[in-house]
This record gives sequence, structure tokens and C-alpha cells, in this order.
Amino acid sequence: MNPATEDTDSSGLPGNGFEKLPDIGIGVRFLLVRFASHDIDREEGALLSFESFGIFVDESGDLGPVMAVADTGTQNYLIKEFQVDLAVRSQLQKLSLVSALFRDLHQTPANLDGMSVDRRIDETNFCHSCHLISTSIMGHYGANTTREKTTRLGEIRHAETRQSNVVWWAGTARRKDTLVSKKPASNLHLGVKILHDPICNKGTAFTEAERDALNLRGLLPARVHSMAEQELRVLGNIREKATDLDRYLYLIALQDRNENLFYRVVMNHLEEMMPILYTPTVGKACQEFRHLYRKPRGFYVSLNDRGNVARILKNWPHKDVRIIVVTDGERILGLGDLGADGMGIPIGKLALYTACAGIHPTQCLPVMLDVGTDNERLLNDPLYNGLERRRARGKLYDELVEEFISAASKVFPGVLIQLEDFGNTNAFRFLKKYRDRACLFDDDIQGTGAVAVAGLIAALRITGGQLSEQKLLFLGAGEAGIGIADLFVDALIEEGLTLEQAREHCWLVDSKGLVVKSRQNLAEHKLPYAHDHLGCSDFLTAVHNLKPTAILGLSGQPNTFTQDVIEAMAQYNDRPVIFALSNPTSKAECTAEEAYSFSDGRAVFASGSPFDPVTIGNQTFVPGQGNNAYIFPGVGLGVIASQARTISDEMFLAAAHSLANQVTDSDLARGRIYPSFSRIREVSALIARDVAKIAYDRQLTDKEEPDNLLADIHKHMYHPVYPHYA
Repeated sequence: MNPATEDTDSSGLPGNGFEKLPDIGIGVRFLLVRFASHDIDREEGALLSFESFGIFVDESGDLGPVMAVADTGTQNYLIKEFQVDLAVRSQLQKLSLVSALFRDLHQTPANLDGMSVDRRIDETNFCHSCHLISTSIMGHYGANTTREKTTRLGEIRHAETRQSNVVWWAGTARRKDTLVSKKPASNLHLGVKILHDPICNKGTAFTEAERDALNLRGLLPARVHSMAEQELRVLGNIREKATDLDRYLYLIALQDRNENLFYRVVMNHLEEMMPILYTPTVGKACQEFRHLYRKPRGFYVSLNDRGNVARILKNWPHKDVRIIVVTDGERILGLGDLGADGMGIPIGKLALYTACAGIHPTQCLPVMLDVGTDNERLLNDPLYNGLERRRARGKLYDELVEEFISAASKVFPGVLIQLEDFGNTNAFRFLKKYRDRACLFDDDIQGTGAVAVAGLIAALRITGGQLSEQKLLFLGAGEAGIGIADLFVDALIEEGLTLEQAREHCWLVDSKGLVVKSRQNLAEHKLPYAHDHLGCSDFLTAVHNLKPTAILGLSGQPNTFTQDVIEAMAQYNDRPVIFALSNPTSKAECTAEEAYSFSDGRAVFASGSPFDPVTIGNQTFVPGQGNNAYIFPGVGLGVIASQARTISDEMFLAAAHSLANQVTDSDLARGRIYPSFSRIREVSALIARDVAKIAYDRQLTDKEEPDNLLADIHKHMYHPVYPHYA
């Protein structure tokens, strides 16, 4: 079982191209179809994810046996051969497009690298047929397998084309050795393993036939429930909980045992579930993460793993990772340094990638870079799960980040990496350092920028005027504030202003007062917005001096948009724009009720965390939530679908315009400048389309642009439905 070493390139991956190799007895040409969502076997007690099905083709082009394939992580592949229902094989045989692909494999092997597989496959039909094959395999393996043999294959030469949730390899293989295990067989049969696998588990929804095929009789209550009935049970349990934290814990427990049901509940009731699954509840969950810890979820890379990051990343059970959200826990929301307890943020963000944009759960990887913490409360808590040391800085820290970015890009080629809740200094420099080296963005800078600019554009339909007539005053000059200012400047340049003219529309107030040129020792990221103006030490004075059309709170300091500040904004503007964007709710600069009450109902208000509707006189206002969940899922989906190599600021500006364009007149009439979260999958798909269009137009991808871009986006979106096992 030694790894194959022949003909590998410098990356350690098998080389591309064809070479005539000894026949393994079942045809050397093959098409390997990988389903990242299927984990259907564990070999003799050891986890081997059979995520693939290989359709072997003999020299005449006829279909050979169907094989289940497990990547052992050593460039070898464990192959199990199964008999497949004749009806299934016949249906696949009839697919002319697949047959055409098989002919191409035989007739043009030398040109395989350049072959555009996605143009030759009708993905819907192809995936449906492969799903039938997987269903057949599951049924046979669980009940009446008639033929099975295990072969070790090495030196798999491949040309890879990624599309949707399926990866195709085509190439040649030769037999290595037959595995003879000396380990005792697992005491758990396949049905029990599926029952305890959250990706595969159906709970009480296993059908009568599946219970027979998988030997589940006696392990489940007698009644078979539909997924809709299971959803009703979940909703009842959630709604009877006393606190949002209890509801959060219930949802996470559901995610740990049945992901399809979890996402069905979340997607169908997103407006209700969002405040539980993410802000503001996730902040409380992170603060108590060490005490609430129940089951491993996510991936931890610590200083102890230096030099071995690439190796340990291969321990992750799902190999088709398309997106990583990574944090070092230094600046979690507005709560500060939570160290390893900040893992709740990447977990929550990726749940939103799936719920809002349909990124498959197995393609999502939450990562915590554990470099220690400076939070004394955590260091003194015996239940803290992170490293018991002060936070690493300087060279040691930078080397771990460098190793992780390089390893992630190598182990998961083309993966999108989202930086999340890093400290200000590190966030800006890492974005600058890595954005052109990897497919990477920082949500706190770029995602926040896009959602806020979208709100400002939409607000013009209420306030009137042009974008170039707006003057913004920021309370907070960190990642979020600079991110919004930078993207707003890009929007003004798009309207014809110069860079210098555009920057004059953005003013910052930090902890020391108004950012002006006369200030000493300003951080580098503040310098572009340090204007030639008389300084002042407090925000209210800055409002009176500058008379902004909009104020944006990103300070994490609650109650800083005081009654005096809001009344001053109402004095200078018929419809003052007030964005209290700090998270969680406890950190908001003002409440929705304060914004509307102190402005006599004239404020155009948005917040980072949700607020209840407010009634002023005869009018009820529904506050808009400037949540990054409007932006990052759609951006991620567009990048994944287009296979973009890098992520540009232009993509985020396109996302901002796309989001603003989806605000309806009905939304505006209720005072809301963002669409309803009930439409978020539609919103994300359209954002993804516009982001992907940038990738194609700017040649940021090698993939050919599809004829119907939106249809291509929809093909990449996961839907929570149960697999069929019999």
C-alpha cells in the first residue's frame, strides 16, 4: 500500500496526459465521477470516504463495471466493484452525450487536457443517472452484493474539470496490489454508520425498503415520517425553548445529526432562524463556546502544527472543499479576543453560505488558527479549549498564516479563502499580501463595504439626489469603516469623480477624534482619509462641522449615536441616513426605536443586527439589516461557479449594485433598504451571476462563459433533499 510515485509533478499530484499502461482487466480508460456529498462506506473500522463512482469503459467504448472509489490520501485509490441493476446501466448507456464523451476519451487522449468537459455533458441528466447508480450501489451493498473485489490503483493520470458539486477525472490506471486487511472487521454494519453520519442520515424518514436494505429494523421507531413532518417537529422544539441560546444549541445539535433536515428548516424559515444561527446569538455562543462544547466541528490549526499543516489538512474527511472561512479569533464581532472560542464564527458563516447560496455543506471548511489569546478570562478558565499561552505575534504568527494559506491552496486547489475577524492591522496586511496570490477576500473589509454601499445606493430612492452628492461620516476607522469608504470611493469613481475628489466625500472619526492631516502617527489605512480640516475630539462636533448626509457606526461602542447626534442629523437633512452597524445588538450605536423617535420618523435606518419593527404615529417602520449575509454567500457562489482565480474589488461593487437593485418599492415603503431575507437565495443567485460575469469579462478564469449564466449558477446550488438508498 505504498503511494504511487511515478510521474508526479512538483505539487505531488499525478501528471496529466496518457501513457499506455498494462490493462487491469476491466479496461484502462475510465471516467471517474466524484460526489462529495456521499460518504457510503467505512473499511474495516477505518474511515474511508467512498465519495466517487468510477464508470469504467472497455476498448470498444461499452460501459464496464461500476466502481466505488475511496481516496486514501496517498495518491492511491481503493476500488470496490459492484454489480449494478441492468435498468440503471441501460439508462446511462442511452445518454448519447455521455457516450460522446467516452468516444472522446478513446479518440483524443492526447488532447484531454484541453477538452472542455462541461461543454460535452448535460449535467442534469448526467448527475441524475449517476445518482441512480449510487442508489443502486447503496442498495446492493446494504443487502445483496453479488460481486465485490478490492483493488489498489495508483498512478491515476487525470485532467480535472470542476463544475457544480461534481468533479470529473478521466485518465488511465494500472493495478497495484490487492488489499489484504489484517484488521478485524467493524462491528457496525453500513446502516448504523449511515444512521450516525449527518450527511447521510434521514432519521425516521428512512423508508420501509431502506430499513430492510440497510438492516435498520428495530433501530428506529416503526412509523416512517416525511421530511415535512420532521420539519414540524424541529420547529416545535425550537419555538418552545426559553432563550435564543437554547435555540442555537438545539439547531447545532440538529446539524450534527442530520444536515439535510437542518438546512431545510433554516432555508424555509430563514428570517426566523438567522438571528439564532448568526448575529446576535452567535456572539453569546462564542463567549460561552468552551462551556457549550459538545462535538467536534470545524478544523483547528495551532502553533503546535507548524511544519505539518498540509499533512493535517488531509485529515479533513471531505476532499472537495471549495470554500474556507478562517479566523484567528482576535476580533470576534464587537466582542474582542475570544481565542479558539471564536470557532463559532466560521461555523456560522459557512452555514449561511449553504443556507443563503446553496454551497454544499461538504464543500465548506471552517478553520480556527489557534495562536493563543490575550483574554485573561479564557487563560484562567480550565475548560478553555485553545492553547494556554499569550497570543503569538510577529514572525512566529506570520509563518503559521503563510503555511496555512499555502497548504490550503495546495491541498484544495482553487479553494476560496475568506478571512474573518482578524485584528485590524493583520486584516489589512493579509488582504494586501495574499489577495493576488490566492483566491481570497476579507469579509470584514470587503463584504461589509459592499453591503453598506448597497444600502447607501438603495437609500437614494428615499432621500433623492445622486451618490456623488453624499457626504459620509464614519464612527470607527477600522476594517469595516475603511472597507465601506474604499468601495464607496470606487462607486464615485465609476460615476466620473477622480480618486481625490471621491475621497473628500468620506470622513472618519476614531477613538481620538476626527481623522485629519494634522494628526500624528496615523495608521497607514487611515491616511487616504486624513483631510486638511480643523480637528475635533467628539462625534457630535464633527456632525455639526461637516453636516454629513449619512452617519455610519462601526465602532463597537453602544449608545454613541445619542439623541443629540440624531437630532443634529435631522436638522441638516430631510431624510437623515443612520447606519448603526456594530454587532452584536448589544454593541449597536443606537436602536431602531431611537433613530426613528429622535428624528420624528424621518431617519433612513439600518443596523448590523436585527431590530423589531417600530411604530411612530400611524406608520410602522421595518428596520433594514445591513448584514454581510446579503453579500458574501452570493460572492462565494459566483466565484465557485466561474472558477475565478482571484477576487477583485470590482466584484464587490457589482455585488453592491446587484443587491441595491433587488430592493423593491414595497421594501422602501416600509422603510427597509434591503430585501427580505425570505428572498435570500434568489438574491444570492443574482449577485453570483453578476460576480461571475466580472470573472469572465476580466479573464479571471479559464472556464468558458456559459450561454445562460444564471442557469449555470443555479446548477451549483445545493437543495436539502434526502438521498435514496433502496
